[in-house]
Amino acid sequence: MSEHSNATPDHAERTVPLPGSDRPTAARIQSVLGPADPSHRIEITVILRRQEALPENQETPAGFLTREELAARHGASPQDLTLATETFTRLGAEIVEADPASRRIRLAGTVEQLSRIFGTSLEEVTSSGPHGHDVTHRHRTGGLQVPAELDGVVTAVLGLDDRPQARTQFRAIPLAAAPTSYTPPELARIYGFPAGTDGTGQSVAIIELGGGFAQADLDAYFSGLGITGPTVRAVGVDGAVNHPGQDPQGADGEVLLDIEVVGALAPRADIPVYFAPNTDAGFLDAIINASHATPAPASISISWGQNEDEWTAQARTAFDQALADASALGVTVTAAAGDNGSADGATDGKDHADFPASSPHALACGGTRLDADPATGTITSETVWNDGPHSSTGGGFSDTFPAPTWQSGNSAHAGGHKPSHGKGRGVPDVSGVADPQTGYKVRVDGKDMVIGGTSAVAPLWAALIALLAQSTGRTFGQIQPLLYSNTAAFRDITQGNNGTYKAAAGWDPCTGLGSPDGTALLKALTAGK
Repeated sequence: MSEHSNATPDHAERTVPLPGSDRPTAARIQSVLGPADPSHRIEITVILRRQEALPENQETPAGFLTREELAARHGASPQDLTLATETFTRLGAEIVEADPASRRIRLAGTVEQLSRIFGTSLEEVTSSGPHGHDVTHRHRTGGLQVPAELDGVVTAVLGLDDRPQARTQFRAIPLAAAPTSYTPPELARIYGFPAGTDGTGQSVAIIELGGGFAQADLDAYFSGLGITGPTVRAVGVDGAVNHPGQDPQGADGEVLLDIEVVGALAPRADIPVYFAPNTDAGFLDAIINASHATPAPASISISWGQNEDEWTAQARTAFDQALADASALGVTVTAAAGDNGSADGATDGKDHADFPASSPHALACGGTRLDADPATGTITSETVWNDGPHSSTGGGFSDTFPAPTWQSGNSAHAGGHKPSHGKGRGVPDVSGVADPQTGYKVRVDGKDMVIGGTSAVAPLWAALIALLAQSTGRTFGQIQPLLYSNTAAFRDITQGNNGTYKAAAGWDPCTGLGSPDGTALLKALTAGK
């Protein structure tokens, strides 16, 4: 492997390239403000290699792994952790945290120190991120270097460039403008959620990369539904906090939507909400903190994402491994499949899957348009959500991840339009109502409104997973193999498209297996115990 020196001649450090670390120029840069302040202290996340690969199916007859077992078998080895911490300390960085289970080291240092260690230069720029708002952030291009003695030991270095990484996946409209809308309890009736369940004894974690909630909003919302609300806790990650911005159309809408959907469906569950910076490092750290919590949650809901090409290869790998760890710990991670059709908002004329939904270790959640009677639960029609290229369910095939074994046998995988690169992991796995024209009644920043988007489907499914866990007395981790072997527990969606792809009988790259029949799913899971 080629070597590169990035230190002074009298104390040269031998370095090697870090595979997968190359970053392109940020899209839509508005202004370049100059070099980042070299004396500014920053923190970043470094990921180390596993000492032993995770098996494909993490559940054993004795159950899922404990955090201690994960650390001992599949975490960072003591030798790697010692070598990395000693090397970074010698080079002038501060070790904020070193965790063998998640293979994560949090490093702190000045811009100058960390830029030198990793062979890059940082500048300050203002760009319009994936959410469309101008943000000033650190910026780098090209690849990174690591000290030669850590070649192969360090697998990812995240956070040097702190450009916004993900966007929310929701669409909001005024309550009066919605032709049809549903409360979460009405959707529980429509989708046959298991009777007699309320989330008791379960935890559902929610990941947020901005915004916040006010308890008064939650109290008013749940009171209006005649529900005693759940215990909701804000958990800060990497310096982020619960910070309501009084903007119903912004990140607050995402936060309140997620909490209100989960809380109304599983009102006795514990709901920790992890607030993290909208960066690749912050997003990853939130997933790690949530999945490694004690006790572990039954599910984690993620309603933020971005098309696969907007991530570095090292970040995609680190996220996928973190989601695999969550599965090994018995945690099911639900992720919104995107709200911008088969192209996922890209302008290159190609189709793209949204990440992290495209990770095979995430339960990817697509969207439908639902016409139903909330009083009886009778569904009149359910079709693919598609109001246009920027208001329709994501779905398609991954360019990065191959089709997992539990998905490769789907006959519908060959249906519609085949991806030119072959059969990658198909997205979504499951679906639920997402069209804002038939959306969710919620309350945000003191205003009643209707919100749709696959952002709403991720917490819907996260709540259902918790109710199934309560009913069965078990957690599920990577639940997809069970779902794909029980397709009769779904309402198959066969009409509509999301751009390139069309709905078809069986699994399809618009709505996956379909929307849930929770009671049938519980029966199938119980029979298969």
